[in-house]
Amino acid sequence: MKLFVTGGTGFVGSHVINRCHEVGHEVVALRRPGSQPRVSLRREPEWIEQELDTDLGAAFNGVDAVIHLASHTPNPPYDTLERCLYWNVYAALRMARQATAAGVRRFLVAGSCFEYGSAAAGLDRIPTDAALEPALSYPTSKAAASVAFMGLAREQGLVLEVLRLFQVYGEGEQSSRFWPTLRRAALAGSDFQMSPGEQVRDFVEVGEVARQIVAALAFHGPAAAQPRVRHVGTGQAQTLLDFATHWWHHWGASGRLIVGAVPYRPNEIMRLVPALDATESP
Repeated sequence: MKLFVTGGTGFVGSHVINRCHEVGHEVVALRRPGSQPRVSLRREPEWIEQELDTDLGAAFNGVDAVIHLASHTPNPPYDTLERCLYWNVYAALRMARQATAAGVRRFLVAGSCFEYGSAAAGLDRIPTDAALEPALSYPTSKAAASVAFMGLAREQGLVLEVLRLFQVYGEGEQSSRFWPTLRRAALAGSDFQMSPGEQVRDFVEVGEVARQIVAALAFHGPAAAQPRVRHVGTGQAQTLLDFATHWWHHWGASGRLIVGAVPYRPNEIMRLVPALDATESP
């Protein structure tokens, strides 16, 4: 299968390209001029060095499916809502319309578990049809993108699956995020300050995320003009403290975990664990 992948140098995108090549797909990948993959690629795709909002029409020649992974400021501090909406909704839809005009009918679009926002409160397992009630700019733009892409799929008769990723971690992750920061402290023998760690998440390693995304190219669930949402996770609930403690011991850390030294973030969502159906189970 010939694939067009956006966000090809990103954290998830780099791993997805490796997985696509591993299972025999041909990859055309979009990257911003000058950007480099977050992890080493075992094989280079055909790179398209352009911004997402430019004329990409010729890049879709012979493409069987689009995997849209590009996202604007997915990690705090988020950009303004206006900028997030421009890149995550307007530019993304512009790209999708160009692909559709070139004859592409199948799309996988990466979403975020944080699209659920306050609707996750009180839910032991979040169903895919839960309300979208985000509070911050990036999650709001991703929720808007999910709705917009599903509307486009119904309008154009496309086969679309929105893949909402839960708490992804692993090699190539942005250095300021929790897991890389924890690892640096552990390997340096330093203490590590963290929140009380009562947040409950479904932590999923990025290689597993890539596997599930590429497996979704089978498009077993959605039909033309009938888009669906799928969760990408493990189905296992774990507190942030338990996650940190596991990795702290795994790395043989000699420092201390100083629990409660950092306050929770404003609008912290305390539990985000997906309901997985049989086709989503790892």
